[in-house]
Amino acid sequence: MTQHLAAPSTGTSTDAPGHRTGWWQDAVIYQVYPRSFADGNGDGMGDLAGVTARLPYLRDLGVDAVWLSPFYASPQADAGYDVADYRTIDPMFGSLPDADALLREAHALGLRVIVDLVPNHSSDRHEWFKRALAEGPGSALRDRYHFRPGKGADGELPPNDWESIFGGPAWTRTTDPDGTPGDWYLHLFAPEQPDFNWEHPAVADEFRSILRFWLDMGVDGFRVDVAHGLVKADGLPDLGSHDQLKLLGNDVMPFFDQDGVHEVYRSWRTILDEYPAGPSSDGGRILVAEAWTPTVERTANYVRPDEMHQAFNFQYLTTAWDAAELRTVIDSSLAAMRPVGAPTTWVLSNHDVTRHATRFANPPGLGTQIRTPGDRDKGLRRARAATLLMLALPGSAYVYQGEELGLPDVTDLPDEARQDPSFFRADGQDGFRDGCRVPIPWTREGSSYGFGDGGSWLPQPAGWGDLSVEAQTGAEGSTLELYRAAIAARRAHPGLGAGSDVEWESAPEGVLVLRRPGFVCTVNTTGAPVELAVPGTLLLASVPVAVEGDTVELPADTTVWWTV
Repeated sequence: MTQHLAAPSTGTSTDAPGHRTGWWQDAVIYQVYPRSFADGNGDGMGDLAGVTARLPYLRDLGVDAVWLSPFYASPQADAGYDVADYRTIDPMFGSLPDADALLREAHALGLRVIVDLVPNHSSDRHEWFKRALAEGPGSALRDRYHFRPGKGADGELPPNDWESIFGGPAWTRTTDPDGTPGDWYLHLFAPEQPDFNWEHPAVADEFRSILRFWLDMGVDGFRVDVAHGLVKADGLPDLGSHDQLKLLGNDVMPFFDQDGVHEVYRSWRTILDEYPAGPSSDGGRILVAEAWTPTVERTANYVRPDEMHQAFNFQYLTTAWDAAELRTVIDSSLAAMRPVGAPTTWVLSNHDVTRHATRFANPPGLGTQIRTPGDRDKGLRRARAATLLMLALPGSAYVYQGEELGLPDVTDLPDEARQDPSFFRADGQDGFRDGCRVPIPWTREGSSYGFGDGGSWLPQPAGWGDLSVEAQTGAEGSTLELYRAAIAARRAHPGLGAGSDVEWESAPEGVLVLRRPGFVCTVNTTGAPVELAVPGTLLLASVPVAVEGDTVELPADTTVWWTV
């Protein structure tokens, strides 16, 4: 299958002379978590057929591209991020013909499709790993992973002190074919997710082949999971800390953000550059890095002109609803990306963190997995305001499914319903990611609120129907209509979208006033109204705003767009 887009994106950028231009520079990209988006066959689990049927909704929302979380063959030990076969669709999601149909329909609607790629680790059911265990010590396939003898008199201790992100040691001991204890293997995540050894040429060859397989199918790009994790420090040295999770994102770790990863992505970039974008002339296929790094400057290393096209801006995602903090991270993000000519990205929610409507409902400093609902009204008000600020910034924005409905996290799921693997492990991530993965509501009533005819794999709250697409469509002031209006205005206004600069104007404490060509955005992050001079003609506001004369009163936790 080849590309056949019906309508290319309108946005391009020449803001960084000598660097890249393309549709991704100002794209609004919508993340679909397939198991929770739409169920096409009524088995309670979302699937590719369900996604395909709902693509017109995404077209009407106004987004440029869809990013699909993993749908590959997998035992689902970590919701599909444990891949057993990178060229096969897991039966719970459908088949390769279903994937082809999704791509064709998306392209016919003018939507691009980005798929998740998981190169740091495979499933322990991957054929390579199964054979490595079955063949025992000396198997050549063991060199494609990190097998090591243990420490101690009988090899009973792990090879080093690395800890799994999901809790416990990052090593699991094997049993040899004769039944005796054997070597250990490395897994930075669950034991069912053994890490590849990217020093082995067969691993690099395999993933270049996987890229071509999906590019030939017609995908428009890849979101690279754990992009910072592929290369480990020589000798796999001890870290020397027994509270390693608190160091993540603050230091360069021996297993994360090693400089050797960039050689991998330069190799991948040459492959993507071979593939045209189709009938449009605004750039080709893209690579997007999920790279947790200590600084935005190190994140920028992933998007140098010969590497990836975008990298997630996790520093922005973790910033509190505070004017000074937001301005600092916006400035540092733009400054870091400017020298490499890459667009800054902005994201508020995803499948791994508490939805921002709930994060902002709670006091700051609680992290990205929060167990309390907080003040729902305040959280939604701040979430709407934060969205308008995000969409006003130069670069590309990511929207996680359901945030356009103002969905909160489901914080009261019973323990027996939870399926996040880290929930069942001590000392790892909090394990409360299920709350943002509850299937989204499409209708006011009916089985699983329109998600599908057979219920939903996670229980939905009783009031979910009031937040549904049906309930909000055409409803004045609804969060869905705010998103539709904001994305449409962003696309239409020549001063919004791509770029690398904002101009800050003086403002009272707790208030941001940023200017772009022909456009001003005012943001009140305080809990009280603030009076400002009217900067132009009201374009859009996160809550109703009355303009009288030369001044305007911005309500608490409000963002307003103005044309000038």
